[in-house]
Amino acid sequence: MTEGPDKKVAIFIVAYNAVTTLARVLDRIPREVRERVEEVFIFDDASQDDTCLVAEGWKKVSGFEKLTIFRNAVNQGYGGNQKLGYEYAAAKGYDIVVLLHGDGQYAPEAMPELLKPLLEDRADAVFGSRMLTPGGARRGGMPLYKYVGNRILTKFENWATGANLSEWHSGYRAYSVKALARLPLRENTNDFHFDSEIIIQLLDRGFRVAEVPIPTYYGDEICYVNGLKYAVNLLRVVSQYKAHKAGYRSYPKFASPADRDYRLKRSPYSSHALVQRAVPHGSRVLDLGCEAEVVRGFLDRKCRVTGVNDREIGVEGMEAFHVHDLEQPLPIPATEKYDRIVLADVLEHLRSAPRVLVEARERLAPGGRAVLSTGNVALWTMRLSLLAGRFNYGRRGILDETHVRLYTLTTFLELIRNAGLRPVRVQATPIPFELLFPRRAVSWWVRGLTQFYAFLADMWKRMFAFQFVVEAEPAFEAKPAVITVGRCASEAPEPVPRAEPAPDAEPARHTEGK
Repeated sequence: MTEGPDKKVAIFIVAYNAVTTLARVLDRIPREVRERVEEVFIFDDASQDDTCLVAEGWKKVSGFEKLTIFRNAVNQGYGGNQKLGYEYAAAKGYDIVVLLHGDGQYAPEAMPELLKPLLEDRADAVFGSRMLTPGGARRGGMPLYKYVGNRILTKFENWATGANLSEWHSGYRAYSVKALARLPLRENTNDFHFDSEIIIQLLDRGFRVAEVPIPTYYGDEICYVNGLKYAVNLLRVVSQYKAHKAGYRSYPKFASPADRDYRLKRSPYSSHALVQRAVPHGSRVLDLGCEAEVVRGFLDRKCRVTGVNDREIGVEGMEAFHVHDLEQPLPIPATEKYDRIVLADVLEHLRSAPRVLVEARERLAPGGRAVLSTGNVALWTMRLSLLAGRFNYGRRGILDETHVRLYTLTTFLELIRNAGLRPVRVQATPIPFELLFPRRAVSWWVRGLTQFYAFLADMWKRMFAFQFVVEAEPAFEAKPAVITVGRCASEAPEPVPRAEPAPDAEPARHTEGK
């Protein structure tokens, strides 16, 4: 093990009631690994037997001074115990930490292969897989029901996340400590599905994940995992992750910088598609709060685009671009006129939304339209959440934590009319079901579900619309003053005197209803 000589490696052993197996596990750690590592540390999770005494006895007999033993006063659970160990590894300044179980189920002899991708800087996490060797899991004694359950759950998790791992449920792993430090591990469960939450977090943040084959061993050790509960928890975790990424709910354990990345909705029923279709080919477009993918769509339609955003978006070929805070007056003169002015998912972020709409109306060319979209806070899922006493802000979606205004269809149309615009077309979008699945998993039934829901949203916008897309035109057109040629001010006609009632005239009588 000569690779990565500057990397500090530690082995973290989780142990619970491992009095009969722990010493053998320590004995089996290869000599080359023992010499290479900085420390082997054990976290005994409040075992009810003499696990801790066995570890201390092994240290004295072996003379291995790099062994450190901790005993939790209170059982932390499988996930909670790992949190303590990873925090310890980070505090000690280690670069790599290997997770090894004290029950002997995973072979310490495979540790050199587990470490190699990390030492060579080819991975941020390495998982030992019992499924990479065909038939190896069953030959190693894995019960049939566990093998089948492992394969089904792994297939589901791969399908839902877009991963391609051979196994999600191995507890034999090695991590970059820097990678672990960037994960919100404290938000994770203390139960056995902690390992799957880590995988999701690593994949979501783009860390490099590798697998190496390991042998399978099942002996007489006691299994503390409730298989049915474990499977249900995994299904719930994957559902939470997908709901978080689609913006339906927010879960801090899945929050990441990638949540702010703009994701173009590619369904023909999405707000992005409707906005694109509302902009005619060759139009002059002012896109307020523009995003790169939408602007590229306009440019593909030969439109002349002026963009305004508070940051650079990196799109070439625009007529003009202004880095500008929309809370401030527009930097574009009112004399500049546009065929279409687009505010796509922007108004909910602005405290000064009424002013921005008025300024947009003033810059519309004759016959021009504003194209506006926003989320529907009265969506049926939002209503059910309120009934349950929840109003869950998140990193994206209808309850994006950066929103300062929330709209129903009624309040959105009122905002538009109060700005001197007249809605001429109101469209509703379905829930973006395609965002719940990786693109390769979007099949005919997802498209069918989206099409059916689009019908519901169109029929009952206030209840089923995920977003509204509104096209509006000025409610009135400014007309130039009429000047009469050849008449001067002194020749202005006399005002017509107001008619006065005759002195003896009786007051008019109201006869409505008679």
